[in-house]
Amino acid sequence: MQPADIARLVSPGDPRVSPDGRRVAVVVTRVDLEADRYRSAIWVAPVDGAPRPLTGGDGDANPRWSPDGTRLAFTRSTPGPDAKHRLMVLPVDGPGEPVQLAERDEPIDEPAWSPDGTTLAFTSREPRPDAPPFTVRGRPDPAKLPRRIDRLLPKLDGEGWIVDRPRAVFVVAADTAAAPRLVAHHRYDISGPAWSPDGRRLVVATVRDEPDADLTMVDALHLIALAPGERVDDGTPSELLRPLTRPSQVAYSRPAFSPDGTRIAAIAEDVALGPSFGRVAVVDAADGEATVLTAGLDRQAAPFVGGRPPLWHDDELLFTVESHGTQPLYSVPADGSREPAERVGGTRAVVGYDEAGGTLALLVTDPGHRPELAVVRNGQETVLSAFSAAFHRDLPLAEPEHLRVPSSGGGEIDAWLLRPSTSALAGTDGRLPLLVSVHGGPSTQYPTAWFDEFALWAGGGYAVLWCNPHGSTGDTEAAMRSIRTPEAEQVPGTGWGGVDADDVLAALDAALAHDATLDPARVGVLGGSYGGFMTTWLVGHCDRFAAACSERAANNLLSLEWGGSDAAGYFRFLMGVDHLDRPDVYRRISPTSFVADIHTPMLILHADHDLRCPPEQADQLYLALRLLGREVEYWRFPEEGHELSRTGSPQRRVQRAEIILDFFGRWLAP
Repeated sequence: MQPADIARLVSPGDPRVSPDGRRVAVVVTRVDLEADRYRSAIWVAPVDGAPRPLTGGDGDANPRWSPDGTRLAFTRSTPGPDAKHRLMVLPVDGPGEPVQLAERDEPIDEPAWSPDGTTLAFTSREPRPDAPPFTVRGRPDPAKLPRRIDRLLPKLDGEGWIVDRPRAVFVVAADTAAAPRLVAHHRYDISGPAWSPDGRRLVVATVRDEPDADLTMVDALHLIALAPGERVDDGTPSELLRPLTRPSQVAYSRPAFSPDGTRIAAIAEDVALGPSFGRVAVVDAADGEATVLTAGLDRQAAPFVGGRPPLWHDDELLFTVESHGTQPLYSVPADGSREPAERVGGTRAVVGYDEAGGTLALLVTDPGHRPELAVVRNGQETVLSAFSAAFHRDLPLAEPEHLRVPSSGGGEIDAWLLRPSTSALAGTDGRLPLLVSVHGGPSTQYPTAWFDEFALWAGGGYAVLWCNPHGSTGDTEAAMRSIRTPEAEQVPGTGWGGVDADDVLAALDAALAHDATLDPARVGVLGGSYGGFMTTWLVGHCDRFAAACSERAANNLLSLEWGGSDAAGYFRFLMGVDHLDRPDVYRRISPTSFVADIHTPMLILHADHDLRCPPEQADQLYLALRLLGREVEYWRFPEEGHELSRTGSPQRRVQRAEIILDFFGRWLAP
């Protein structure tokens, strides 16, 4: 694979099974390199046939079947500075054209059909109901008015300022030309609308309307009692929004009503003691009493990739977990009568799923293959799609080798070693340069999935090593929390750059000992976000690497927590100490504190609009290295945010890959 091959990527997502179990709708996204954008459409596959396109748009997503299976709702977005976002409904069996139900300047998300099929709920950003009035002459440009910041976390990477435009809940008729009705508005984002079986209530997740709620930002489940004809647009928060779950440090998200309406499944997370696993819980719909069902599993039940609300199946709940790189599908009885059990497993990753009418739909990937759509009926799994068949035929990738590596923190960690094709070694001395890749988070994992970056580095002639060190998900919650700071009153650990850094170097040592063709003199390290932190940290603490690429990195944790990041105020939960009380702790675990010890040639990559790790994080590192006279290159990408490498402009993704390969080609060449 070469950088330009990014244009060949086809990505299925968000599978949805029709109520009768006969068809599966899926979003198919393609890369248009010439137009520098992504194009997505809704495809539908019969359970015994191949998928075919259903919609003709190029920004279609969020397919949702009507309760009777005759219609499909979806969202349609048009790109550009005058972007419009629409909610559409299409007769599936025809005849008929898509009908537009709503149009907004803000994206429309999370569409949900009412049980009787007459109404759709959705979320979309809306100006805050308690915005301060201004007395000015004429009609001023809203962009010129001051913005009042009155809570923590007022902005979000990829979306900009959200403090004055939180996500609200709307409902709209599915078969008439009535305008959407605003039914719940709040100063904080509202997410996850799900209907009660009787159609009289919605359950959502949002922060309680209480003083100083922004200091903890704990999402509670709330009920919205829907009164036909009632409108909430008078500038006050909705009185229809009633808290259900009890005040605590446990946050709830991704709710789903049980078929009988007495219970609500959700993801529960202890946000005060971070990082924490998301766990499957059941909440009584009458009194808010919650029961956690997956505590004994001790695995993350809210994966970074492909997460969704727990899915009711009879009286069980389906959900995916992260476990030693794999991402299996589990089930658990809603009454907690037995422990969770694996339903679909193996060494692969389930990155999307849905079930209805006796059909289980899956999006499944493994390190050698991109995601494809499969169904399970009567215990038999059948792959329906071949979206990436031609891609893999032309650009085959070897299977990585799984290594179990002893850790100084106890037990073993998972690592994988991928070798380039033999054709990539033509004209070389047969010794392989090695790139060590570190994931972001840190509370996530490298899944057993196909990853474009590993294919690109292997295509450039490099062996690639990656691992899930302590601090990752995929193992126990204790292992994930082991990198909290030593000063934390609860669950102290080694701090970032402790056992996690030891694990990365242990994986490197294990790979070099395992494969004598790897050249220890030509090893590079790279990573983004927390992976960028680890890259900068490692080259400031050892001389094992011949070159390093630190991307969108967290280099100065003190300035991030002082307000630089969109997550400022949250790091105190992860670290267990407050930067106001212990700034020395944040300085000690900041790579910039050790910049004078960096002698490794460095490539720094960052995006102008990154709000998670703002560009000043890269600026500080570049300035120091340049003043010290060290080998350093710095590239800034305009208009992009923190997600450049995954969802950024296709052309810039290609440019980024070319820059990385060129840099390591100069420093790690034979």
